[in-house]
Amino acid sequence: MFGMVRPCGHRLGESLKSQWMAHLCGLCLALRGDHGQFARVVTNYDGLLLSVLTEAQTGRADGEGHAGRRTAGPCPLRGMRTASVAQGEGARLAAAVSLVLASAKVRDHVADGDGLLARGPVALAARRVAGSWGRAGARTGSAVGFDAGVLVEAVERQFGVEALAGPGTPVLTVTEPTETATAAAFAHTAILAGRPGNVVPLAEIGRLFGRLAHLLDAVEDRESDAVNGAWNPLTATGTPLTEARRLADDALHGIRLALRETEFTDGRLAHLLLAHELGRSVDRAFGTQSCGHAPEAAFGPPQTPYPPGDPRHDGNPYGGSPHGGNPFGGEPPRPGRRGFWAGCAVALGLCCTCKVCCADEYEGPWSRRRREGCCSKCDCGCCEACECCECCECLSCCDC
Repeated sequence: MFGMVRPCGHRLGESLKSQWMAHLCGLCLALRGDHGQFARVVTNYDGLLLSVLTEAQTGRADGEGHAGRRTAGPCPLRGMRTASVAQGEGARLAAAVSLVLASAKVRDHVADGDGLLARGPVALAARRVAGSWGRAGARTGSAVGFDAGVLVEAVERQFGVEALAGPGTPVLTVTEPTETATAAAFAHTAILAGRPGNVVPLAEIGRLFGRLAHLLDAVEDRESDAVNGAWNPLTATGTPLTEARRLADDALHGIRLALRETEFTDGRLAHLLLAHELGRSVDRAFGTQSCGHAPEAAFGPPQTPYPPGDPRHDGNPYGGSPHGGNPFGGEPPRPGRRGFWAGCAVALGLCCTCKVCCADEYEGPWSRRRREGCCSKCDCGCCEACECCECCECLSCCDC
């Protein structure tokens, strides 16, 4: 599983947590039902937002549950328990978008020659998988009235924009194709829900969400891309982290304003994910809880209590060790990103062992960064979800 918005179960509360899991399982089952078991590897946290937004605009069918829900059979990811899961056009739209974007991701890895994908036979197989996913996403999108060609065109244009980008190119020029694609997908949830008045604000939310997705991915991969010689939008355009953070904060503010313009029947989960958890994703990517208008030093290395002459001044308490920082001898491990197929294998293993849901922490299948299990325990002292998300419909806390 991957994506920006990874909420903690304690911040969601029991009611919203069950809704979130229903959409996550609904997306996974929609992929399996329409495209087979292997398609479930493209399940991601951000894609399910389309299902969440669709249901938030249609609301509850009655006092017993939501419209478009069904009871799913036992699954290893739920500890072999049944569950109420989302179904219908929202889940299928999320599946279509996830497939098309995963297809683009595979093609990007092949073009970069990442890992095993640099080898001819593997690259050929990957292209076939990407083509299959792209066609499947287009079919599913067409079934719910969404023109997936908008996404395909944006992906094609992205490659051309990146090829022309260089020092001095505004980074928003590079993020524009992603913004266009996500704007179209978010706006279509209003069509599915029968709320044409929401098309404009949801398109704005989608556009800014796409900007954030591109920026945060660039921030998180900046160091590894530099080591591997891979293309990175921030490095290529010469955009400093302070400017990237300012743009991220502006996008967050725009999303919160657009949420106030959107009419929901039950928008609590959508509001918490987009107005609060998305902000935490920005903080997590930049490694700070400070405001984005802080000086450049805010994003520098952490301060240490050791004087400049001390070998531990660089923040490594074992800096004086004769083993190069490893008190147990040998070189310290420096894991890099896994290739696409190796990451898929690890992702399947994580899913089958329930670590994605139940582990306190696990290693990301592709990035190898630490992730929190979506049902893991957390320190409730750090949970700061505002009370209005649980007890009222107003969005006044968007200014917090």
